[in-house]
Amino acid sequence: MAVTTRYLLVVSMDVEAEYEDLFNEVYDDEHVPYLLKVDGVRSVTRAKGNGFEFAIGGQLKSVDAPEPAYIAMYEIDDPSVVSSDAWAEAVETGRWSTHVRPHTSNRQHAMYQIRK
Repeated sequence: MAVTTRYLLVVSMDVEAEYEDLFNEVYDDEHVPYLLKVDGVRSVTRAKGNGFEFAIGGQLKSVDAPEPAYIAMYEIDDPSVVSSDAWAEAVETGRWSTHVRPHTSNRQHAMYQIRK
């Protein structure tokens, strides 16, 4: 993922297992498209954490899957994008706020300024 903006909003969360399919469907088919219509949102990349092993210091280190399990990275022009009226409307549009958000937990939000 080549970041082309100056800011990266990172949102992570867990979802109840029985709602995982709905979570992914709504996130991909509704939530992300609505947010991409907001001025200043350039792209969204989603991922689910996995455990893995890697070599470091001459040893193989085992790492558990991260918590929260899901992450979304929003490339945005400026931090004010996420406090705009357009953002506020987009995050409440569709089934996300009523059918999905209630089944998420351990939500975390972080803003990063890209070093160029």
